[in-house]
Amino acid sequence: MKTKFTLKIFNDPIYGFISIPNQTCFDVIEHPYFQRLRRIKQLGATHLVYPGALNTRFHHALGAMHLMSLAIGVLRSKGHDISEDELNAACLAILLHDIGHGPYSHSLEYLLAEGMNHESISACFMSALNTEMKGKLDIALSIFNGTHPKKFLHQLVSSQLDVDRLDYLKRDSFYTGVSEGVISTDRIISMLQVVDDSLAVEIKGIYSIEKFLIARRLMYWQVYLHKTVISSEKLLINILKRAKYLAGRGVELFASPALRYFLYNNVSVDDFSDGNEGLKQFAKLDDNDIFLSIKVWMDCGDKVLSKLSGNFVNRDLFKIRLQAEAFDEAEVNSLKKKFKESMNLDDDEIGYFVFTGRIANNAYNPKIDRINILLRDGKVVDVTEAADQLNVTALSEPVEKHFLCHPKMSIE
Repeated sequence: MKTKFTLKIFNDPIYGFISIPNQTCFDVIEHPYFQRLRRIKQLGATHLVYPGALNTRFHHALGAMHLMSLAIGVLRSKGHDISEDELNAACLAILLHDIGHGPYSHSLEYLLAEGMNHESISACFMSALNTEMKGKLDIALSIFNGTHPKKFLHQLVSSQLDVDRLDYLKRDSFYTGVSEGVISTDRIISMLQVVDDSLAVEIKGIYSIEKFLIARRLMYWQVYLHKTVISSEKLLINILKRAKYLAGRGVELFASPALRYFLYNNVSVDDFSDGNEGLKQFAKLDDNDIFLSIKVWMDCGDKVLSKLSGNFVNRDLFKIRLQAEAFDEAEVNSLKKKFKESMNLDDDEIGYFVFTGRIANNAYNPKIDRINILLRDGKVVDVTEAADQLNVTALSEPVEKHFLCHPKMSIE
């Protein structure tokens, strides 16, 4: 009898030892496209607020793959027919679900490639890998895209209760030290069920789902939408916007070859087709390209780019205020006038330093997707109907806040 050896074991700080479920997953992890995720921080510029938030997309992808394997095991134990090929494909789909993230994760999404979010770029990477691997990702692609006959497999990858969210809440909580994000992934996964080809949670797990929704709401306010995190990410965005503006006018800027491609070209979805230059250059782009360039831009000839870059490198972040209603236009214009004079900026330049915006926190949106709860009588209801310990309906209402950013320097 042939002994089956474990391909690889990772020691994960969240779950302990994680094993690679199949050879194709191992080959994907070893691929340069996937190894790039080691060089992309999961939480963008959040480490400027929570110093421990240096975990990477590589960590998260492996953790999500581990949870997918556990979830499939639970559903199989409850009598659901999931073939070995479907198990492998589901693990591949979640392993690759974030491979399209660019530098600093969500912070610079849409900025480098017009109209391209990380999901669409992930699909491009998966297609390219599938060609290279001669069709081994066919089923994984169908699960990822939602075209596979078993819809619940796609829900495990992308829904309001997918293994992606289960991992990142727990992992981000660990690395930031924000304990409110701790959730019981084991309990939630053990309560998973499939009813009429849709993912559901047995009623015994309702309190864990309530905790999950509360944790999601709190993690958004305390981490993802923390006001200083917003300030740091808006600063980073304005740096890249200014660099692209200058590049578009022929100004010579320092940049790695990969970053130069995105600064000096109007890159769109057409450039990301399998084998096209956009995908090749994006595969070489990571946090290091951006940060090294920002360090050099501190001494560039453009005073706006130089000042913004120095702010980011030295963590001299914008002052930010949050409030429920929109900021008075007269107040904003007054701030712009004062800073424009004190910093010797023109009308086009001041917008990089004084600006407003809006953020929204929506822990649960039943209009887009539902979290189904399976009652003891076999009836399936939305979580907002099943919860009895708190008003989950309140968590489904988005909370919006307006922000105003400007430099910290005195303008008196």
